[in-house]
Amino acid sequence: MERLALIAGEGLDDLRHKLLCYRAGDFWLPIGGLKKEEMDIPQAVTILLTGLTASGKSSLINLMYSVLGRSGLIPFAQTSGEPSNHTTMYLEEHNVLRSPRSGFCVYDTRGLDQDHMVEGLGEVLTWMSDGVRHNQPCHRSADEKDEGLDGAMGLTNSRYIKRKVNSVMVVADLSQIHKAFQCGNLMSIEALRALFHCSAVKSSNESPILILTHGDTLNAEERINSRLKICEYLGIPETSGAYDIPCLTEQGILAEQSDPVTAFALTEAVFRALLQSDRTHVPKWNFKDWLMWFLSWIMCCLASFFAVLADFFSRFGHHDNKLKM
Repeated sequence: MERLALIAGEGLDDLRHKLLCYRAGDFWLPIGGLKKEEMDIPQAVTILLTGLTASGKSSLINLMYSVLGRSGLIPFAQTSGEPSNHTTMYLEEHNVLRSPRSGFCVYDTRGLDQDHMVEGLGEVLTWMSDGVRHNQPCHRSADEKDEGLDGAMGLTNSRYIKRKVNSVMVVADLSQIHKAFQCGNLMSIEALRALFHCSAVKSSNESPILILTHGDTLNAEERINSRLKICEYLGIPETSGAYDIPCLTEQGILAEQSDPVTAFALTEAVFRALLQSDRTHVPKWNFKDWLMWFLSWIMCCLASFFAVLADFFSRFGHHDNKLKM
């Protein structure tokens, strides 16, 4: 935060302008002898927000709209603090720049339950491997007990584009982290570490970006100490591995007017996510790749066919022996 305070005043407008002008692949650099035209670059880069329940993901989305889209205090994403029976129940795609030419989008997700992390990590793995879609339901085993949720889960989403996740931001509540370290109950910290070090959320060899929210509820000493402790616990550098963003939009404070450091931290976090994303693009498939895939598919089909035949004749032979006896 001290580093950001030195450059926030002059660098915020410049960094925001880069995001407004950004198009997917703009930060790609030639590597491996391939040209940009040979890379499989999506129409828009997708940034996924994930974290434990009530960590501040939706509040962070609203702050992005305020800082990047200059929307004031309009709540585009519903937070868990508002009247609602549930937290975010569907994946929600947000164009935080509020521009039809935006080169990236941000996905808000349902928070993970620290008591059911295996199930939660499995869902995150599905998002990373299969892609995400706007209004895609977030199913949990506990939802089956809720009768009022069944109708809502039927909301259609098939007409929305499925997007590949290019970068991940892990959002954590710094005030809850402070309480966990204070009382010695590290269950939520262990759950956060399991999510942060999950191989599915890594971009190449880079760890996801850690966003610490609600630090404004702590005093300065508690805030700094908690930030240092969680960075040490996760094994990431405090100066570049985490961003302390209080998300004060619900309290009527616009970050770009009251706190340029917060606004710059948020903007730099998004900028860094785009830098990471443009390093993860893979080459397009050529004719040889498709041919090899087709031949592999044919071989798998033949192997399955002969396996079924072998099983059938094996059972038929055993049945014939029983009749002779």
